[in-house]
Amino acid sequence: MPRAKGGFKTRRRRNKILALAKGFRGRGKNVYNIARPLTERALYYAYRDRRAKKRDMRKLWIVRISAAAKLCDTSYSKLISALKKNNIGLNRKTLSEMAISHFSAFQDVVKQATS
Repeated sequence: MPRAKGGFKTRRRRNKILALAKGFRGRGKNVYNIARPLTERALYYAYRDRRAKKRDMRKLWIVRISAAAKLCDTSYSKLISALKKNNIGLNRKTLSEMAISHFSAFQDVVKQATS
């Protein structure tokens, strides 16, 4: 009896990896043994960087708020402390957007928090 070299399930597993490798360059898109490690690495990077993106965005918001707070003659840490003390529940993303596109509203919030 001839040896079975991998039927439906093996082909399905390989095709799943090759589908994920679509868009890769060279043999990385159509040779399973090359596509598998490339795909695993790509999935690892995607998982890791989805979390890093959140950290990077928070850093960006803090830099923007800090720059806008300096224009209002206060520091970032004093502003955040005053916002918490006065129960003003604006998050950093909203404050950053206000600092960029509605600076007068941002100044009002700073005035309300620091007074």
